[in-house]
Amino acid sequence: MACVLEAPLRMSVLSEVTASSRHYVDRLFDLDPQKVLQGVMLLYLLQQETSSTELRTECAVVLGSLAMGTENNVKSLLDCHIIPALLQGLLSPDLKFIEACLRCLRTIFISPVTPEDLLYTDATVISHLMALLSRSRYTQEYICQIFSHCCKGPDHQTILFNHGAVQNIAHLLVSTSYKVRMQALKCFSVLAFENPQVSMTLVNVSVDGELLPQIFVKMLQRDKPIEMQLTSAKCLTSMCRAGAIRTDDPCIVLKTLPCLVRMCSKDRLLEERVEGAETLAYLIETDVELQRMASISDHLIVMLADYFKYPSSVSAIADIKRLDHDLKHAHELRQAAFKLYASLGANDEDIRKKIIETENMMDRIVNGLSESSIKVRLAAVRCLHSLSRSVQQLRTSFQDHAVWKPLMKVLQNAPNEILVVASSTLCNLLLEFSPSKEPILESGAIELLCSLTQSENLALRVNGIWALMNMAFQAEQKIKSDILRGLSTEQLFQLLSDSDVNVLMKTLGLLRNLLSTRPHIDHIMSTHGKQIMQAVTLILEGEHNIEVKEQTLCILANIADGTTAKELIMTNDDILQKIKYYMSHSNAKLQLAAMFCISNLIWNEEEGSQERQDKLRDMGVVDILHKLSQSSDPNLCDKAKTALQQYLA
Repeated sequence: MACVLEAPLRMSVLSEVTASSRHYVDRLFDLDPQKVLQGVMLLYLLQQETSSTELRTECAVVLGSLAMGTENNVKSLLDCHIIPALLQGLLSPDLKFIEACLRCLRTIFISPVTPEDLLYTDATVISHLMALLSRSRYTQEYICQIFSHCCKGPDHQTILFNHGAVQNIAHLLVSTSYKVRMQALKCFSVLAFENPQVSMTLVNVSVDGELLPQIFVKMLQRDKPIEMQLTSAKCLTSMCRAGAIRTDDPCIVLKTLPCLVRMCSKDRLLEERVEGAETLAYLIETDVELQRMASISDHLIVMLADYFKYPSSVSAIADIKRLDHDLKHAHELRQAAFKLYASLGANDEDIRKKIIETENMMDRIVNGLSESSIKVRLAAVRCLHSLSRSVQQLRTSFQDHAVWKPLMKVLQNAPNEILVVASSTLCNLLLEFSPSKEPILESGAIELLCSLTQSENLALRVNGIWALMNMAFQAEQKIKSDILRGLSTEQLFQLLSDSDVNVLMKTLGLLRNLLSTRPHIDHIMSTHGKQIMQAVTLILEGEHNIEVKEQTLCILANIADGTTAKELIMTNDDILQKIKYYMSHSNAKLQLAAMFCISNLIWNEEEGSQERQDKLRDMGVVDILHKLSQSSDPNLCDKAKTALQQYLA
């Protein structure tokens, strides 16, 4: 609702504000925008310099009450530009008025309908807020709360950091006011999140002779309020993940991790259990030792199973509001449990086994894949992806529960965030030892994966081609032909010219798997030989790293192993010269890969070997082989001697 404030506020409304505001404030929470408009008109008085400071302060207080109402109330106030009006009020010399403006700003900014960027439109605002931090405990509390709610992502972190947030807020951690300490702590938890610059700075900041990590550890102690324990653990977790604190540091191993495990127990509030599990999942996500420690702490794996048992009886809840509330918490608990299970099982086979052996675990994951909540579905897929790294589980539990079926369903029209993790999981289910590989193929996976390779999302392109690479490994000729048909030559070339090295490497891996076993090599090269040889030439001539060129030479070696396909190399002098060049390269990996090409071309038990040997001799290949037979590298030396024996036989 937009509004224009032109006329002065009527005295009758003013008297209501100053004399008996209870009835007036009640009306401010009305859903009727016209009634709310009366409250919005207070903005006019707030901005009038002719109004007394007491009246302007009262206006700010009542507007703050209005902002505590519905989201529509906040939207109305935003439409009437309440934020610039309140920010202007902060320039007043009167502390009470400043505090009232800040309290109202705090309420506005913590509303989900307020864009955080409104705080950063003018750089002088942040500077002024930093300066106001020293005025009173209320300015400290409100400003820290505004900063922690409006700090979303690296851009905001950088602005606050560059304006001295760390130095200005650090001393507030030892304030006599609990609320100030908590809001300062919350500020640091969002400033440090995934931010190495802030985290590295925090490690070296001291307050009253104590470094911040030591202060955070004190706030973790059991005698401190749970809110403080959790937020301190989040600060230390962010600093650890950013590399500012080692994962084996006692403050992580002996303090932070046990605190977060404690938060997952039954005697904690639901919100605390959710936050504890999600923070712990983040802390241990990439470190196998922390995963092992957590897995044996306080029966955590079994304790997490309780997260799926809430609410105990949804059908018994009569109140609709209560039902919605309980279902929301049920979603949050399941999401947190799946996330933590995913982190716990990321690397260790024994931990994965314990997770899967937890009561009804696979059923819970399968059910999670079809949850109404996208966040729960994503967490369930992440958990499945983590467990799918187990060869044993792919052969047993995953097969017993036909996990591939709901996974393929998830891959249909899912948002990219879910698609990335689901397609990563599919890559594992398509490994040659997975019993799921065949039914996945029969369910139309090739078409789906080929479409993923055309995605603008890099991770999806990588996963699509990676899954196809796994699918092609030791596959029947029909499957290989279906993959090539599904991709199309044009798309294959597109992938081979992709600017991302991961896409290129996986595409080369796919080609290598397609070009294996002689009948398959000859068949594919008879239909796609010209295009494949063009692609190989372009890559060997391009500015690519050693791994890319090694993989490309290995593809050539596979082609050279074909019965008829090898003629595509022998009749291509440009390619032959490139193989010769790489035989004398400074990198031993490339030399060895080039040697495999030569060995396959000159193998004397095959038809036409004499002519091939003669041509390569005339090119000077034998001279290079003699030199390599004296190499200090045992692999090169042996391979060269073996090749020379083909000439002597």
